[in-house]
Amino acid sequence: MAKTAKAVYVCQACGSTAPRWAGKCGSCGEWNTLAEETDAGPPPGSGITRSSRGKAVRLGTLSGGAEEAPRFSTGIAELDRVTGGGIVPGSALLIGGEPGIGKSTLLLQLSSSIARSGRKAIYFSGEEAAAQVKLRAERLGLSSAPVALAAETNLANILATLDAGAAPDLVVIDSIQTLWSDELDAAPGTVSQVRAATQSLIRYAKIKGAALLLVGHVTKDGQIAGPKVVEHMVDCVLSFEGDRGHPFRILRATKNRFGATDEIGVFEMVQQGLREVANPSELFLGDREGSVPGAAVFAGMEGTRPILVEIQALVAPSQLGTPRRAVVGWDSNRLSMILAVLEARCGVSLAQHDVYLNVAGGLKISEPAADLAVASALLSSASGIALPPQRVSFGEISLSGAVRASAHTALRLKEARKLGFSEAVIPATGETGSEAPGLALTRLSHLKELADPLRPCD
Repeated sequence: MAKTAKAVYVCQACGSTAPRWAGKCGSCGEWNTLAEETDAGPPPGSGITRSSRGKAVRLGTLSGGAEEAPRFSTGIAELDRVTGGGIVPGSALLIGGEPGIGKSTLLLQLSSSIARSGRKAIYFSGEEAAAQVKLRAERLGLSSAPVALAAETNLANILATLDAGAAPDLVVIDSIQTLWSDELDAAPGTVSQVRAATQSLIRYAKIKGAALLLVGHVTKDGQIAGPKVVEHMVDCVLSFEGDRGHPFRILRATKNRFGATDEIGVFEMVQQGLREVANPSELFLGDREGSVPGAAVFAGMEGTRPILVEIQALVAPSQLGTPRRAVVGWDSNRLSMILAVLEARCGVSLAQHDVYLNVAGGLKISEPAADLAVASALLSSASGIALPPQRVSFGEISLSGAVRASAHTALRLKEARKLGFSEAVIPATGETGSEAPGLALTRLSHLKELADPLRPCD
């Protein structure tokens, strides 16, 4: 007689289990996330049974050289850059992004590029019918690509289809939250279904040497939906970012077992799909106006790629008891720190002013080297004095007001010179290497040196 499956309560946020329902998860602290599911044992297709016995494995040593993981190019240079030079056969990649950001478009272009290079690519669509995918392919001019397409959400049917023919080189699942297995008594998208589908597909990819690319939904705070264990199971986690008000899209790796996680790929959404942007600096500075108070150009770094982007600030008198602080594309806590340093170390008080800060083009900046450019934009807007249009700035500001050196100074200056900039405001310390000729350098050791010429008029 078969043993009756046991009902457990699984947190839909972190994946932890509890023997009884509670309003709050004891592991992650989230409210109303426990859902009843059936503990049916190991995931389907995992090859694990409750009575299976293990066997001894052969142990090796740490000595000996490690071979570079084999890769194949995707045909999309920006995607190759982010993944570390191409996709590794047998690896599993997870890509997440907001709805409508262009994930399906990117994966359809990727599948078509792989198929046209002579490799086998299979695209499983769980959210759209096959006719809808074909219409998108026709609009993008990809209908002639030999991509194998199917609209399927049943995990068993997908695995049976993959085993029926020759092993593919690329398998795309759009998306992992839509798959379900009839061996689990749970709805699609729940922790048990997502975990089981991911584990079964990764096991197939490792055995057959096929690259697996999974699409994941995101929550309202930008995190990939489902259990966190899915991100630990895959080899690479890609985040597809962008603002719907701008055509630019940023692809970055938050986890990569076969490469670095500090590279980004830049795309532009056009009528024909996603177009690669070889020089992002020209794109982010394309709509830049002339001499306008509150605008400063920041020479930043994204991985090994220098990027110039405009920082826009607006400082206006406030009629509110608590002035507004609105930030887009930067850390709001960092802005509060810069405002405090300006008041305490430079005597520039903006406590009675509304402050709006924006990174042009929809790019998100996280490096501290943007402090000096942000301070320049704030001082320029508060004083009404426009900065020279051919000036770039970068440097980290400490709590004492000192301007600290930033890494990759030579690459930043070289990119600025290439785009026609003639002046750079940089920290006083730090090596510049072989400086690009034609740049007038202004070195600052303290923020006060920048604030005095731009001090707001009383």
